[in-house]
Amino acid sequence: MKQRKLNQWLWKWHFIAGLVSLPFVVLLAITGGVYLFKDYYEAPKQEHIKYVEPKGVAVPYSKQWQVAKSKLHKPPFTMVVPTRKNQATVFSSGMFSHKTSVYVNPYTAQVTGVITPKDSNMHTVRKLHGELLLGKFGTKIVELVASWMFVLIITGVYVFWPNKKEGLKGFVSIRFNQGKRILYRDLHAVLGFWISILLLATLAGGMPWTDVFGANFKWLQKVTQTGFPKTWSARGLTSKIDGQAVSLDEMVALAKSMNLKGDVSVAVPGSPKGVYSIYNTTFDLGAQKRFHFDQYSGEQLIKHNWDDVGVLMRGRMWFMAFHQGQFGLWNWFLMLFVALLLAFVAIAALMSYLKRKKAGVWGVPKVPKPFKIGYGVMLLIVVLGIVFPLFGVSAIVIAGIEFLFNKQSV
Repeated sequence: MKQRKLNQWLWKWHFIAGLVSLPFVVLLAITGGVYLFKDYYEAPKQEHIKYVEPKGVAVPYSKQWQVAKSKLHKPPFTMVVPTRKNQATVFSSGMFSHKTSVYVNPYTAQVTGVITPKDSNMHTVRKLHGELLLGKFGTKIVELVASWMFVLIITGVYVFWPNKKEGLKGFVSIRFNQGKRILYRDLHAVLGFWISILLLATLAGGMPWTDVFGANFKWLQKVTQTGFPKTWSARGLTSKIDGQAVSLDEMVALAKSMNLKGDVSVAVPGSPKGVYSIYNTTFDLGAQKRFHFDQYSGEQLIKHNWDDVGVLMRGRMWFMAFHQGQFGLWNWFLMLFVALLLAFVAIAALMSYLKRKKAGVWGVPKVPKPFKIGYGVMLLIVVLGIVFPLFGVSAIVIAGIEFLFNKQSV
């Protein structure tokens, strides 16, 4: 049974937060939906770089590595093992948006092209989605909006929840014959309710990229030791300098013999004491493995399976992959559906508001004067403020402004 006064109070803040964040929500939904088409957009443009005509015998990978090295400011430290004869061999340096990949024709040892994410139009879409093209300041705005979206979903579900009189019908009822304002309101409320769980999962996948929440989450992983093992990326591992180093061609042959799932890469030692690493990248997360080898003896120093990864990192990686639609076609279509429906639900809310708004007033829902927030609601706000610090700071600012406004109106 809902409390009427609490319902009005939550409706007021759902309204205010929704109105302020609505343009950002629509922008995030649209850019997120567009970015899902990244691979389809870029594949035709990069085909002439990534694929070659097989002719003759392939030159050694060590020679191809030297060719790629001459084209990069920093030596390449990873090589993706080709799986087909018409593939150019790719050597990469840097990470994420700073990654640069050089493609080498394995038959001619000539560079077919260089790909850098920063040069792509889709990189601009991603920057718009993640930071509004405003750098660190924009990232904070996106994080603030995303944090408030958790609040919007929680308050929206409570406000929408049908009473006993409406029953189960209230969860699906959309009134098409009672005017456009009611229609838009029902479309917003009913559709928003039914995608709320998907929205929460999508938001959970985006939050690790944020500045404040993301940094706090990494800190929690570190202190609880629930992130990647220290040696997952070969940190702290060294080779014993002794004689001739194992060649890159030998390590590639070893990598091919492992029959690992997904894309298989060989990380080249960055120093005389560095190690070779063989690992696979696949969104069947449980199949991910990492092997590290002494670069002189070829001895396996350590092996990691996905089970060695801490629970918080496993959860983080799952939600991030889900957020990007990387678990297969079903996941891709589901994220596209969420993006389109989120934009529609937000616009429906705006249309409903404009239909009921009177000229010259904002139309903010009123709350009965004697109402006081209960301890349960206060505890929930405090917990959300701790988990999402930017929401916590903004809630304090809003509470302060409202207190001063109420004091002046007395």
